Amino acid sequence: MDTELMLDVGQANEFKLACRRAGYTNADIKKMCEGSVLAQVLPVVRGNGEVTVVRHLIDCDADPFTRDGWRVEEHKKHGREFDWDEGKKINLYLSQNQQDGKVIRGNKLRTELSKKAALNANVLDYLLAHPDLIPEGWNGKAIFFWGTIYRYSDGDLCVRCLCFGGGRWRWDDDWLGGGWGDLDPAALLAS
Repeated sequence: MDTELMLDVGQANEFKLACRRAGYTNADIKKMCEGSVLAQVLPVVRGNGEVTVVRHLIDCDADPFTRDGWRVEEHKKHGREFDWDEGKKINLYLSQNQQDGKVIRGNKLRTELSKKAALNANVLDYLLAHPDLIPEGWNGKAIFFWGTIYRYSDGDLCVRCLCFGGGRWRWDDDWLGGGWGDLDPAALLAS
């Protein structure tokens, strides 16, 4: 058997059509050609391996993490099996009052978001445990999870956010009396 790889025009076209049927983009093919991706796929192609699809299911009905001294004021549930892999349906929402240099108070933003499908803190905590799932476009922003509102021990309300700092993803919070600007979007389920 000849081990010299020869890719003729017919095979290249066949490969292109198969990639189209599977939904590949040019960026996907480029990534597949980098590093060891093709070497990892080869055992599957030759029948000596298998593909395992990992689903990232988040229980959005569970009680959220609560810091000592805090309590949960409100927790919107989104089902026991929120599938992050189908979660490309997530929008980062900015109020009109957060755009063009404007800042909105958290209490007013909470009212605006009350009828929207804001993701809860269970999604935030899952992403912290699986930072490789966090979209690159989120870096440089504080992504707020308004589906869970907490009450500090002093009685003020707050909401937690996901942000990048100190070389890693972490969570922080802001009280509802504070201001939210254009780097403080809310994570919402797309409608």
